[in-house]
Amino acid sequence: MADAQLTARSLDALLGEWRGDGAHYQALADRIRLLVLDGRIPIDTRLPAERDLAAHLALSRTTVTAAYRELREAGFVDSVRGSGSLARLPGPVLTAAPPIGGDGMLDFTKAALPAAASLPAAARAAAEELPHFLPDSGYDPVGLPHLREAIAARYRERGLPTEAGQILVTVGAQQAIALIARTFLGRGDRALVEMPTYPHAIESLRLAGARLVPVTVTAAPAAGAGPHAVGDDELSDGWDVEAVEESIRRTNPALAYLIPDFHNPTGASMSPETRIRILAAAASQGTIVVGDETTAELDIDRVGERLPIAAYGVREAGDAPVILIGSASKSLWGGLRIGWIRAERPLIRKLIAAKPATDLGTPILEQLVVARMLPQMREILEERRVQLRAGRESVRRLLASHFPDWTVPELRGGLAAWVGIGAPVSSALALGARSHNLLIAAGPRFGLDGAFERFLRIPITYSEDETARALAALARTWSTSLHAPIPYPDPASLADVV
Repeated sequence: MADAQLTARSLDALLGEWRGDGAHYQALADRIRLLVLDGRIPIDTRLPAERDLAAHLALSRTTVTAAYRELREAGFVDSVRGSGSLARLPGPVLTAAPPIGGDGMLDFTKAALPAAASLPAAARAAAEELPHFLPDSGYDPVGLPHLREAIAARYRERGLPTEAGQILVTVGAQQAIALIARTFLGRGDRALVEMPTYPHAIESLRLAGARLVPVTVTAAPAAGAGPHAVGDDELSDGWDVEAVEESIRRTNPALAYLIPDFHNPTGASMSPETRIRILAAAASQGTIVVGDETTAELDIDRVGERLPIAAYGVREAGDAPVILIGSASKSLWGGLRIGWIRAERPLIRKLIAAKPATDLGTPILEQLVVARMLPQMREILEERRVQLRAGRESVRRLLASHFPDWTVPELRGGLAAWVGIGAPVSSALALGARSHNLLIAAGPRFGLDGAFERFLRIPITYSEDETARALAALARTWSTSLHAPIPYPDPASLADVV
């Protein structure tokens, strides 16, 4: 039996704008294939019956039959008697498209920096500290006391009074999101989320049983960066605050997941006024605000200070709390799987009680490394600022050279640019790029129901050479693959982290 079933209406929503100039059966097969590869159609999901899908898409049944046959022959669909057509990933017999260039696959699905320069020394010092902790069991569900104090001190430096007892250390920010969702959401509760947003947060909220309430975030284009550019004086912070307030009042969400600083993927940052108004609206409805700050300190040249979003709320008895999520992975290194939650003590106690259901402790050695590095954050962030500024300029220059009509947003910090590509072909572009040695996440990976086909997230975290190779691969794909059938990639080469 299939785990889930897609109706023709649901699949139509996921497909988005899929029709092109070529054969409809090929375009339909290509789009369903991408949805399976990206995980938007889970494995073992039952696809709509051919007759139902043909009627809903206003196609002949012959066209849908040919698309399903193409998917079956490539191993993306398995027809099981009594269960219909089930989504699959091809086995090892699949032959990957021959790579072009021979330099290896570039993975631009990850917007992440290499390790900070001070990490090796911190790791050696932490290893020397480790014997002090070996007589204990090694299971640490809360976090080492001196690391919790170092995290609290960092919040105090940023203008938010915090004590060590308000910190819970987690295995990365992703565990923090999942833990908060599982603890404070019940099945059927509404959760407000920005669109587009961090895909793995959507997954965590859905796994907790939440019904998602989307609110739009936009990225302002940079002055002089294309035909749709605007001047700096016209830039907004990306949030329609009145629409957010109305959504909170109308749907009464139990939780709101927000990325207020260098939003993933748009790069937008909330103004102080927007933060104040959203927190006030949430407090009036009893909505818990979760501020994901994993990119908050990756400033390049943002104008004006931004305190942590929790600092903008005027708390009164009965107000809904603000929970902050932080991480060492974006600023220090992705291989350091250390994150944390900052909240009021009663909520921290509740989260500690819920944590052992999925995790019995955070690695001691990695905590020791992070505790060594946090006091050096000013120097580390300056190092990151130099790296990100260079990456931003490389992306801007190379995009202007290869794609002068694309819209590049104003980017004051963060890890990636949310680029407008001018046509609803992001999925086809991402899929075709795989045959040119490039993995890149399509715009709909960051949305719901096939939205954002006119956008592509391009990281600014890679070297000049890697960025040049990636954009050259996109240019080849843009000029060729969008007008011809796209070769099937080997699914083993696909990345799960975005």
